[in-house]
Amino acid sequence: MDIQIGRGKTARRAYGIDEIALVPGKRTVDPALTDTFWEIGGLRREIPIVASAMDSVVDVNAAIRLSALGALGVLNLDGLQTRYAETAPILAKIAAVGKEEFVGLMQDLYAEPVKPELIRARIAEIKAQGGIACASSVPANAEKYGAIAAEAGCDLFFVQSTVVSTAHVAPDTYQPLDLADFCRRMPFPVVLGNCVTYEVTRELMAAGAAAVLVGIGPGAACTSRGVLGVGVPQATAIADCAAARNDHYVETGKYVPILADGGLVTGGDICKSRGLRCGTR
Repeated sequence: MDIQIGRGKTARRAYGIDEIALVPGKRTVDPALTDTFWEIGGLRREIPIVASAMDSVVDVNAAIRLSALGALGVLNLDGLQTRYAETAPILAKIAAVGKEEFVGLMQDLYAEPVKPELIRARIAEIKAQGGIACASSVPANAEKYGAIAAEAGCDLFFVQSTVVSTAHVAPDTYQPLDLADFCRRMPFPVVLGNCVTYEVTRELMAAGAAAVLVGIGPGAACTSRGVLGVGVPQATAIADCAAARNDHYVETGKYVPILADGGLVTGGDICKSRGLRCGTR
């Protein structure tokens, strides 16, 4: 039901993960009969968890270990791992500064350019130790870094930004990334995101996304809602995007996973996310 905010402005009630709970069904199931496997871009994984493409979360060793455990870790190609050959002293320096020095230090560190040879090296290191090489880039750099990652044998590529759509409006100074063309040309499956609405999810799936990332501002590390005022509470966003996935499957016969990106803190949150995503297949 719509709620009137003011003249000509209506809204609807939306829910965050903490505001909902799963109602038990009529049957109970022995854990031995359950299976948590999932597939994304033809890759079967036993644990349906993807570690965020953040310097503070995934490096080469983390990606290798997560692969061994049955999950996935995504390396941020726009981050420190591809700017510096040795990241341990860089990360130690970041951890040592206070709030006053943090912004200036990060500006200095990110002034160092991304090095193509480090993209190749990181992906090679992951694959050499039996890991699944997943890499991420913002749309502005996806064309350049995607080509390098493809040459290096990347298994799965994420084109990820705070808000992604197939209808990006840009000035004449640059040509926006054609997501459908990118997905079609790349030799690996491409995950697109982030989004929070039914309409954009349908568009990203039609563009050829192997999976769609759902979530704008739900996590503790994301300030989008506070800074930009943009986003949808995560439970509602997941449900709306799952409805888009279901309709896409009915119309095309192609099942495209959606990934709840952010706002998940406990095991129960993962269960809620799974429940919200369940639907037609």
